[in-house]
Amino acid sequence: TILLKLCAMNSEMIDKNETHVALMRRAGYIALFGNLALGGTKIALAKISGSLAVLADGLDSTGDVAIACMTLLISVIISRPSDKEHPWGHGRAETTGTLILSFMIFFAGAQLSISALKTLVAILKYGMQKPLPAVSAIVVTCISIAGKIALAYSQHIIGKKANSSIISANAQNMFSDIVISASVLFGIVCAVIFKLPVLDPLVAFFVGLWIIKNAVFLFGEINNELMDGNTNQALYCTLFDAIKSVEGVTNPHRARIRKIASRWDIDLDIEVDGKMSVSAAHEIACQVECRPT
Repeated sequence: TILLKLCAMNSEMIDKNETHVALMRRAGYIALFGNLALGGTKIALAKISGSLAVLADGLDSTGDVAIACMTLLISVIISRPSDKEHPWGHGRAETTGTLILSFMIFFAGAQLSISALKTLVAILKYGMQKPLPAVSAIVVTCISIAGKIALAYSQHIIGKKANSSIISANAQNMFSDIVISASVLFGIVCAVIFKLPVLDPLVAFFVGLWIIKNAVFLFGEINNELMDGNTNQALYCTLFDAIKSVEGVTNPHRARIRKIASRWDIDLDIEVDGKMSVSAAHEIACQVECRPT
């Protein structure tokens, strides 16, 4: 047998690189202007209503504005062709951006929880008086939920279409924001109905813990990608099924799959008949490289 070492990128994904960048930019602009509108509205009405939970929700939306700007910047970086310093291209910029996103989400959640905890301690231990949230806080939170549903759905659709980790992560972040806003609404309504202003910072505290949990989960996923890990065994099954359909190939082995942005880098060894000419063996290797998976 002749052992051939094969390294191939999924050609279909390479051809769609420009489409991937265009979708990233579209998602970035939608998230940017949508969160600017939501964040500004929530912060302004939080000042009027005096709700800490609504203010926290508004600050979270301004953080999403920064994420949208980062998405637009990364779309510019990954659109650059490979060069001497980056022979594999600039796709890892998207992975790095997603990692930064996980830290941003974590620190936002930690800051929110600490601030809410300080308010709770002041109310329970020192008897600090805190006014009840105004009814306008309920209205703005309902608007926030509706707006976040629209944004999260659009990011999810575009992220799935572009196979983009950072857009999908942002969609996941926005779905979490829906839960956050719903929790804020629950806390405000309870505070107004039961005349217990302590419920407002209490809900804000648990919302912060929820944000931290999502950040840790996102970090674990993207860190696995940065370390060239792959926990999806179905990819290997799909790969070997596609290779075995190529005539003349035997014993595919030493398969290594890693993700670079929206593309898959596959390193693989195959065996062919030892009596075959090098030219014919090379032709089989080319067929395997071009085999759609």
